Amino acid sequence: MIAAVEELVEVVPLAKACEALGFARSSWYRSRQPAKEDTQRTYATPARALKAEERAAVHDLLNSDRFQDEPPREVYATLLDEGVFHCSISTMYRILHEHNEVRERRDQRRHPAYSRPELLATAPNQLWSWDITKMKGPSTWLYYYLYVILDVFSRYVVGWLVTEQESGAVAEQLIAESCYKQEIDPGQLTLHSDRGSAMKAKTVAQLLSDLGVAKTHSRPYTSSDNPYSEAHFKTMKYRPDYPARFGSLVDALGWAREFFYWYNNLHHHTGLGLMTPTVVHHGLAEEVTRRRAATLLAAYEQHPERFVRGVPTPPRLPEKVWINPPLASMGDGAAVVVEAVDMWASAEQLSTYPQPRTAS
Repeated sequence: MIAAVEELVEVVPLAKACEALGFARSSWYRSRQPAKEDTQRTYATPARALKAEERAAVHDLLNSDRFQDEPPREVYATLLDEGVFHCSISTMYRILHEHNEVRERRDQRRHPAYSRPELLATAPNQLWSWDITKMKGPSTWLYYYLYVILDVFSRYVVGWLVTEQESGAVAEQLIAESCYKQEIDPGQLTLHSDRGSAMKAKTVAQLLSDLGVAKTHSRPYTSSDNPYSEAHFKTMKYRPDYPARFGSLVDALGWAREFFYWYNNLHHHTGLGLMTPTVVHHGLAEEVTRRRAATLLAAYEQHPERFVRGVPTPPRLPEKVWINPPLASMGDGAAVVVEAVDMWASAEQLSTYPQPRTAS
């Protein structure tokens, strides 16, 4: 840019040349000034500072056999009682700091670095998410525990149960029955959860290994690593008929049975093309989309003036669903979390759905 200004200055005044090129005149003037020498500012050593040999003597004293395990305050006090003074406590710390010798001497436990889970599902029964939530019982400090396994791609609840206690053995039973009912093959499924005690139980880990199911866990204190289960529980607890307390375990089981029937078969997800979870889970999404498109086309042909953007189209299902999409695929810092849905065709098929039970 400076070279262009210099060429134009030979023809027109500098002010007009800079204005034409959008270049500040001050920058042009600055570029023509000779470069200043890079000089480092020096500071005089204070007269009260310890000399180099005195600092070395203090350093050797602090690392001597006598004082190598003592903090500077202890060294200072001990020497002062003996009538010896070398320097202040803060100076001792500065000398140690110069030699990188100020640190915690005991080995401290360090939390491991947990990796960010990045999980992808492009079809049902590829990625499940499961979690446990509390349901208030009839009295204070009495809770029932609701276990829910959710298919991340279709949002379909593949298994659930309510118990009076949280247990890895109960989780093992639920996972095994859900895999059996969904006919999961080894190497087909990844099961994601947080780091609760039941999720990390050895019996659950052994079961998943025997079934050929991969397992992943959220990072500690990171609820966004398990977003689908968290969103599902919020949907459940914001239902108008969700009670403040359940009178008994039987009441909790009855309410949950009705809720999961509604959630799987009647609840239309806004982010899932306004379809119910059972539609995609059983391959009915394309047929439902075609019927919706035909309905919208008929409405357009009857009243085209009402559709200013042309023939309306039904919302499409996303092709893939992520838990924590890779950062490289996020545009301008906005994560695109894709979802999908499915529907169960008849009431007869619902009979294969796992029924709730209590822990033995």
